Amino acid sequence: MAGDNHTAMSEFILLAFTDSPELLVPIFALFLVIYIITMVGNLGMITLIRIDPQLQTPMYFFLSNLAFVDFCYSSTIAPKAMENFLSERKAISFAGCLVQLYVFFTMAFAECILLGFMAYDRYVAICNPLLYMTVMSQKLCLKMAAGAYTLAFLNSMIYITLISRLSFCHSKVIDHFFCDSPPLFKLSCSDTHLNENFIFITAGANALSSILIILTSFTYILSAILRIPSTQGRHKAFSTCTTHLTAVTMFYGTGLFIYLQPSSNFTHTQNKVISVFYTLVIPMLNPLIYNLRNKEVKAALRRVVGRKIFSH
Repeated sequence: MAGDNHTAMSEFILLAFTDSPELLVPIFALFLVIYIITMVGNLGMITLIRIDPQLQTPMYFFLSNLAFVDFCYSSTIAPKAMENFLSERKAISFAGCLVQLYVFFTMAFAECILLGFMAYDRYVAICNPLLYMTVMSQKLCLKMAAGAYTLAFLNSMIYITLISRLSFCHSKVIDHFFCDSPPLFKLSCSDTHLNENFIFITAGANALSSILIILTSFTYILSAILRIPSTQGRHKAFSTCTTHLTAVTMFYGTGLFIYLQPSSNFTHTQNKVISVFYTLVIPMLNPLIYNLRNKEVKAALRRVVGRKIFSH
């Protein structure tokens, strides 16, 4: 039965934001601008960290991984959405839908874990500065990053396997601009409780453990900052922490807001607008949040640009 339904349901139709054709081009242009800024910001950050020796520290190692996750996050959503905005037949294959959902969940899980690791990194840097490079060794950082991706890959693989076993015998129209689990569950004629419970338990455990690490780390960090005698030292430490807290608040705030609220609280359009924020806008903003007030990144950029100019 499931296999027959999967054969019949070979594709889904993704709805755009609006039925008004005159609005599709402006929306396409908005997505394109966001995606270009996201690519330039995140890929530029990764490149700068790799080529500048003074940015070869644990903090920037995790920042480069966050930039990679954000780039993948955006790249699995934006190109297909933009294609559908300008296409008469706004279709995505069943396999393509599963791949999009798999990458989306993998990067969401990975970012959740990385944000916790980044908070721990700041805790060690501020509370134990003399032991920072010893504790946060390259070997440990690589293990932490590998663990984040492995856990994310495995969780998402199990989840996608469960979704692939669902039967879709109703409408094939997904009222969203990408393949997300709540709209898919609405189309399924199978019992989706196992899927919903799995994502609730795994995502909840992932989020709670990461939030616990973040709250514990920043409690100790705040205590340490208040003991710093110099105003300049306190300001620098606060600046580093507020950027990370801003990124954490945006990521968890929008994610929890959209997934923990009853679906009846939102119109379909409101759901899509909120989804744009956490799938596209946050990956665009993260490089700006972490870099605009970062003197080390600005100095590294000047060094790289200066080398390029003088090399010619």
